[in-house]
Amino acid sequence: MNSPTLLQKLFRVKPLHLIFTSDENPHGLISEEEGHPLHRSLGVWDLTSLGIAAIIGAGIFSTIGNASYEGGPAVVFLFLFTALACAFSALCYAEFASMIPVAGSAYTYAYASFGEFLAWIIGWDLIMEYAIGNIAVAISWSDYFTGLLEGYGLSIPKFLTMDALSAHRGFEKVEAVLSQGGTLETASAQLSASALDGYHAWTEAPRLFNFPIVCDLPALLITAVITAIVYVGIRESKRASNLMVAIKLLVILAVIAIGAFYVNPANWSPFAPNGMTGVLKGVSAVFFAYIGFDAISTTAEECKNPRRDLPRGMIYALVICTVLYVLISLILTGMVSHTQLQVGDPLAYVFGPEGAQIPWVAGIVALSAVIAMAGVLLVFQIGQPRIWMAMSRDGLLPKVFSAIHPKYKTPWFSTLVTGAVVAIPSLFMNLTEVTDLTSIGTLFAFLLVCGGVLILEHKHPTHKRGFKVPYINAQWILPVLTVLTAGLLISLNGEAVRSFFTYGDWETFRHKIPTWGYLLGMAALNALCLRYRLSLIPCLGLASCGYLISELGYHNWARFLIWLAVGMVVYFAYGFRNSRLNRV
Repeated sequence: MNSPTLLQKLFRVKPLHLIFTSDENPHGLISEEEGHPLHRSLGVWDLTSLGIAAIIGAGIFSTIGNASYEGGPAVVFLFLFTALACAFSALCYAEFASMIPVAGSAYTYAYASFGEFLAWIIGWDLIMEYAIGNIAVAISWSDYFTGLLEGYGLSIPKFLTMDALSAHRGFEKVEAVLSQGGTLETASAQLSASALDGYHAWTEAPRLFNFPIVCDLPALLITAVITAIVYVGIRESKRASNLMVAIKLLVILAVIAIGAFYVNPANWSPFAPNGMTGVLKGVSAVFFAYIGFDAISTTAEECKNPRRDLPRGMIYALVICTVLYVLISLILTGMVSHTQLQVGDPLAYVFGPEGAQIPWVAGIVALSAVIAMAGVLLVFQIGQPRIWMAMSRDGLLPKVFSAIHPKYKTPWFSTLVTGAVVAIPSLFMNLTEVTDLTSIGTLFAFLLVCGGVLILEHKHPTHKRGFKVPYINAQWILPVLTVLTAGLLISLNGEAVRSFFTYGDWETFRHKIPTWGYLLGMAALNALCLRYRLSLIPCLGLASCGYLISELGYHNWARFLIWLAVGMVVYFAYGFRNSRLNRV
């Protein structure tokens, strides 16, 4: 028998029966009675709570302000469109989760459908997605926390509340004003408050070898606390998440109920002041708010009934959060003009001096934001170790990453590494310029999951599923929808469409490359639908998520490809040779 070629090894698909076993437990990982190493303690409402904890965070307390500023009241359409794109993907996740109820999320699903190489790519991609997302959340939590303390007259030294890069940039800006004969009062009038904070942090910090020690201590501490909770066990994580979700849901419902009495319908006119262009400017920020639902699937091996409860938990969380986002955006844009909402704390702002003037509500909102951000961090800190655990079981990472704590029944080493990977960078780094990498990584995962469902429907049509994406023949529906969408775009914004098809210089053209890739992908998808009568919902997931990922820009794609190139080096240096499939 001929040995497999390099290409065959790269795209070897992991058989379903091997997905349910490991070297430590060859009898399977499906039931605790058969020696399952993890605690099964999550029910459908626990999963729904984890989804809400992940989705309702910075999006509803912060980025909704900028999205509303750009899109006006019509930003509700952006939330609905993003939720619809996520819903298509969520249904595909749900089918995979009910069919392959083990840890690993999109990584495991890709291994069963596309093969090892793409599984590694998505696993490596998810490492980036969770790490950068968690670091950004930890830094954001620190900002909210220090702001809350200052509201009560308490303060932490500036050099312990920010990263060194931001402090140095602020120092340079103030120094530039001082060098021209200005004073600190002059700088305060000309520069932002963050620049002044950076200057004070840089000049007041203690020094080691004449270098200022500036770090974001609250970000480190919250990461350490959350990591400790996740390390101790899924039951403790579940209880903490449920408590935080209950508090923030009460606050959000109170904001909606109270704010409804202060809505001025005149603020909703014009409904879309900047047209669809303004609405779509918030795509990245709004999508970042929704990505948490995929973390639910990483807990598959800790669910009481994963085939039934995982699909329900994902859909319930997505529906509940979408309703809340739409209501909140209408309340915000109704209470004040959308032009006033380009602030970091819009929910607190509308109850402040410029809005309803109810300061006690603003204080409660600030406290709820701190709790909400901690909830987001908790869910993501649960997710990443379980992806590493799945990759380690397959031999693509060292065996220690899948080690389970004998008492707490958690992947202890992966949890500690995740904590370190988040805590150390959040202490010293400013990642505001690369947070879009989280969105591009998640969308890439969504695309593979939607495509993977189409493959598994063909390869394993009779395999047991607790949930199945309803089949609707896309043969003619998708091409017709594509033509209608193109016609609508031309009629609404014909000038922009004509401009897109103008080549221009390289600097202009390179930013169009992601969109050209999307157009070619849509042409191929329509051709496949015409020939193979593919299922409509996964195809709509590919179409909608493909559009969103094409909107993230050339620079984000360049950074993403560099990260994947690093991952390929790691794979060929370790994973390819140590893959469990080499021993089958």
